[in-house]
Amino acid sequence: MDADNSEKSLETMQLLQERTPPQNPGMDEPVRRMSRRIREKQNHEKKQILSPKCLTFRSEVKNTRKAVKRKKNDSEEEEKVQETQSDNDREFPPGYREGLSEYELERLENIRQNQAFLNSLKLPQISESLRPKPKPTQKGLKKEKTETEMLPVRKSLRLQNRGPRTAVTLELSPFTEKRYEIIVKKPPGPIPLDPINLDEDFRVPEDLLNLWNEVPLKQDTKTLDLKSYKEVLQKLSINEGYVVKVVKERICSAAFHPSASSLLMAAGDKSGHLGLWKPDAKWGDDGVLCFEPHSRIITSMAFSSHPCNLITVSYDGSARSMDLEKAVFEEVYRSTSVLRSFDFLSNDCSTLLFGDGNGDVVVVDRRTPGKYESLHAMAANPLRSVHVHPVQQHYFVVAESSFVNIYDLRHLKRRNNQAVCELNGHSRSVSSAFFSPLTGNRVLTTCMDDTIRVFNTSQMDGNTPVLNSILHNMHTGRWLSKLSAVWDPKHQECFVIGSMDKPRRIQVYHESGCLLHTFRNVDHLTTVCSITAFHPSRNTLLGGNSSGRLHIFTDRFIN
Repeated sequence: MDADNSEKSLETMQLLQERTPPQNPGMDEPVRRMSRRIREKQNHEKKQILSPKCLTFRSEVKNTRKAVKRKKNDSEEEEKVQETQSDNDREFPPGYREGLSEYELERLENIRQNQAFLNSLKLPQISESLRPKPKPTQKGLKKEKTETEMLPVRKSLRLQNRGPRTAVTLELSPFTEKRYEIIVKKPPGPIPLDPINLDEDFRVPEDLLNLWNEVPLKQDTKTLDLKSYKEVLQKLSINEGYVVKVVKERICSAAFHPSASSLLMAAGDKSGHLGLWKPDAKWGDDGVLCFEPHSRIITSMAFSSHPCNLITVSYDGSARSMDLEKAVFEEVYRSTSVLRSFDFLSNDCSTLLFGDGNGDVVVVDRRTPGKYESLHAMAANPLRSVHVHPVQQHYFVVAESSFVNIYDLRHLKRRNNQAVCELNGHSRSVSSAFFSPLTGNRVLTTCMDDTIRVFNTSQMDGNTPVLNSILHNMHTGRWLSKLSAVWDPKHQECFVIGSMDKPRRIQVYHESGCLLHTFRNVDHLTTVCSITAFHPSRNTLLGGNSSGRLHIFTDRFIN
């Protein structure tokens, strides 16, 4: 038994010696070989891993033109990368690699490549370009400080311990009551000339009175050729000082004073405010005087000849004459309906022709204020525009609904009047119709079917063909005044109109449909200018927008 146990113990000892590694120094070579293999395998795996620092892809292409261009671009990019690397190396002090481990060197390389990538994106320049520009200082009328009205807290009937209502009642809050205020008309008769943006003790400045009474120059009948006219338009520009708030609300009409020595503009808004602006004046708010002669929209205005007066008509049914010498707004005519348009029937501007909302035209003599000479029914719809022929002043053109007709004042009756010429082709409502300024041989119409039309009216024989039709976007919406094409009084073949396109612009066309010039300015013309007009003698253009501002393009700026 003892012999058998000894044999088994010897066998177990041999097995243990075979399985266990050698413990003496001479027996550790297999372990070192194993560790070396593991290291080589780990190094091989590291080499196979793609470094995230710079991943490039180059496809093998044939020697085509595109391939040559790609190679050139790649070489240029490599040169740029080398330049950026050299620039970035300059940021570190010389000898910075000495004494650094592989990990620290790799970290510095990653930092350098990331910085080069960020520099190539040019983020500071992009952020600078996207930074909003500072708003220009507002000139003209100042905003009135209005306190925010605190409305009562709304509570349900359950929280008020009240039962359900059996009948529906309309309760108007103080905020909604203002929207339903009844517009009170101005009293009949003269209204004192008191600016609402100045103190009560107001006297008309002498320089304004002298400019007002200045005799305008006689209009030159010679017109420039189109090449010279384009050159004149290209010289017109705008700056920050020629964008001024003249009235409080949306501009609905505007006009230039006929003086050639200095600029004086007038504008009327939808609440009946009338603003006068002289760019280099020191009175008022940056040369702006604001009055309130009407209680509703001022639809049309024009300066009369010497003695100079400003005639305005409004939806409140009144027509007034602004007289600076008397310092009053005299009442020229009062109607039971709204007044939309007017024009002068005589060279001395003593006789006026009005178009009202009942479809009637009224002849009024200013020498007998408050009375009219004759009234004639033209149509059942309101008359949107009335304009007199510049040479044969017994002819006048009327725009109502989608019809444009020319009548002879000498043959008018009280009712059932027949038109001399009919200008057909309009499919929607017509905003305006004007004779050409010097000869009256053309009629310019603006229609809501997105079309501007030019008619030949050289012969009043009933045949008025359409010379040209120009497509133009007229969809201004509810909050903008309607676009209207108006002639340049210095050039009878060219006209100007605002535009709904972006960036915002004002466009000048030739009667042939050719676009002559586009007025644009990213800094100072940023809104739609629905109301436009040329100066009668100077190279100056105005545009009025819905916030009460006038934009002036001119070739002579006053510092």
